[in-house]
Amino acid sequence: MKTRYMQWRSRFFTKPTATSPRLQKYIDSNRLRTLLLGAFGSILITLSSYGVGWIADSSGFWRNNLIRTIRYEVSWVIVCIIALSLGAMIMCREWLRIYQKMGTWNNSSLRWMIAIVTCWSLPQVFALTIYSRDMFSYYGQGMVMAHGLNPYKQGVSEIANFMQNGADPQWAESPPPYGPISLKIEEFIARIVDGNIDLAIFLFRFVSVLAVIGILFFVVKLAQLYKYNQTRALWQVGANPLFIASFIASGHNDSLMTMFMLAGLYFAKRYPNVYGGVLGVTMVTFGVGVKPLALVVLPFVGLLWAGNNASWVRKFIIWFISGIILLAELAILGYISDLGFGWVSALSTTGGQYIWYTPIGLVIGFIGLFAHGDSFDAVKKILENIGKLLGILSALSFAFVGRYRNVVRYAGLAILAMLFFSPMIQSWYILWAVPMIAATGLRSHFQLMWYFVTTLFFMAYAVCDQLYISPYLNDFNQGMARLIAILICLAYIVYLMALDPATRRMVYLSFHPHQVKRTITRMWWQLFPQTRERLRARRTRQILQKH
Repeated sequence: MKTRYMQWRSRFFTKPTATSPRLQKYIDSNRLRTLLLGAFGSILITLSSYGVGWIADSSGFWRNNLIRTIRYEVSWVIVCIIALSLGAMIMCREWLRIYQKMGTWNNSSLRWMIAIVTCWSLPQVFALTIYSRDMFSYYGQGMVMAHGLNPYKQGVSEIANFMQNGADPQWAESPPPYGPISLKIEEFIARIVDGNIDLAIFLFRFVSVLAVIGILFFVVKLAQLYKYNQTRALWQVGANPLFIASFIASGHNDSLMTMFMLAGLYFAKRYPNVYGGVLGVTMVTFGVGVKPLALVVLPFVGLLWAGNNASWVRKFIIWFISGIILLAELAILGYISDLGFGWVSALSTTGGQYIWYTPIGLVIGFIGLFAHGDSFDAVKKILENIGKLLGILSALSFAFVGRYRNVVRYAGLAILAMLFFSPMIQSWYILWAVPMIAATGLRSHFQLMWYFVTTLFFMAYAVCDQLYISPYLNDFNQGMARLIAILICLAYIVYLMALDPATRRMVYLSFHPHQVKRTITRMWWQLFPQTRERLRARRTRQILQKH
């Protein structure tokens, strides 16, 4: 029995062996092929968007005969679904292959990475709206502002023929969960396009592209400060297919919020004094002006401002000063935009939505099998409030643990903790936190593979969930389209995990118990460094006692 146990332990808890020379040569060969294949996947996504992407009824694209043909012929629609699914999965595979091919991650690799990010991102700048149609809502809210109305009081439905502009009717009466900066950008674009919805969508995407450039800039700068490899950080963020899909193809204004959050953390880290602190808080204020969630990083900007080895008295004083500065700046933004603090009420708006893959959403869905009507609504409201409270408490807890050197990482973990207890997590939400964690180092194979699997899941879900299928097609509907996309994505995921000779080995190595144990231990020591110190002291005493 003991022999069997030792064999089992030796197999699963020892460091895994290296790959064969032949397989290693195949894995490491030809970076250009990976660049081109990833670009091919991105082009497939762009081309297929013209068949199954979102188009407003008022769009000029409907006057194009080719667009009408591929959207109203079932065979062409199926081809587009297949191309979109394969393109997304190909990009995920090649993203993982980059990790295998970069070798030493030196300056030469940085040039390769910049080329990869550019070639993979550029095609989707010209795609129709896919994965989400939030940009149509941005346009609708901008039209509300352009007509002199308050979007926090009047919904998109106040605009004549608003349904023709592509906004989701579900949010027609909901106040926008955005701050004055985001709404003023929306108003500016709505005014200059003069009713051209297609130009408006392109300009919203252009703003998001500028924000993406800013995100990558601050990720690289933060990686330099933390002495983490810049190329690896750029790969973890910029080449991520979900990042490209959400912040370029979908054009979410979350990219602007994320850029401001990163800027705030960078300035506070780079200049741990009054100048850097005030500038960092100002950047957070701009982030809150886009989306109030940016408020989560304010305590961590305060910690960076307070400096290393700061007392708790100093930390609380800095937090108080940061809060005063932020409120004053928000008051100025509200005055300039004539919107005041209307976004505060919108902050609590969730739309009553939940999704099955979140813990809170799963519980709500299970209760929904047995409860209905008012009783179900009451229970759902209670669970949502519990989730909010747990999310806030867990996020704040990261400001009170760990060491100064890990503050930026903890800001990302705080966002993830808050999302964990949220009943609704969209695919792009995790991108709020990823740049902060990536800039400070995703090092172990297990962490990287978990990140990859999460990306793979959200990419597949986005492809399957956001398909525009004309309701006028005979014998083909939205459900059939989603089924085709699900089957293709699942088949490709199985291929990556079990059959592909280049990736299956990496999956095995990454989820090997040795890697899992090592990663969990390191994370525990980072969160609670005093535990490691006590362990070292105890071992030292034991050694001294022996001698």
